[in-house]
Amino acid sequence: MTRIDFHTNVPDKIAYACRLIRKAYGARNRIVVMTEDAAQQAALDTALWTFSGPDFLPHVAVDDPLAPDTPIVLTHSDEQELPQADLLVNLARRAPAQFEAFPRLIEVVSLDEDDAAAGRLRFVAYKRQDYQPTHLSIGKS
Repeated sequence: MTRIDFHTNVPDKIAYACRLIRKAYGARNRIVVMTEDAAQQAALDTALWTFSGPDFLPHVAVDDPLAPDTPIVLTHSDEQELPQADLLVNLARRAPAQFEAFPRLIEVVSLDEDDAAAGRLRFVAYKRQDYQPTHLSIGKS
């Protein structure tokens, strides 16, 4: 069963995702990141290239021919089949359709009230499906 962790009260989803991805990649994990939309995916793509000079975080979009061989894959769509990975990071306000295929899911929820409300709904929905999500508050609650 997928392990689900909620990281809430995150001041900046993109910056937090970069740090989370760097840590997971350093532990030799394959990672898929689900973003809200194409604009957020583009912002994350840029941030992954620029947020830390000495770190190289190889990543591509899910529709790139190199996606099966790249350790970090970005997507904003549930319609494409996602590659196998150790970790799914969700930045979107919806539950990823294919989350059960991953051993671990990290839900990143910002300080924004609409995002927090959507996160609470996902938390309850996972519990109704007999998952036992954990909660880690990053910023001040």
